[in-house]
Amino acid sequence: MVLSALHRLPDDVEFKDIAEEVAFLAAIQEGQEDLIQGRLISNEEMKKRLDSWTSV
Repeated sequence: MVLSALHRLPDDVEFKDIAEEVAFLAAIQEGQEDLIQGRLISNEEMKKRLDSWTSV
């Protein structure tokens, strides 16, 4: 997956951009694994959590 991403990037890509692409791919893979393992919460629950985190 990483090699495929590297081939898609332009030849003059900066290392930080490569690192960001790899981190993005890792996050997607982690999310897919969470989905497979059933580690999910509803949108409603997430909204409640966000509200509690942003309330002062």
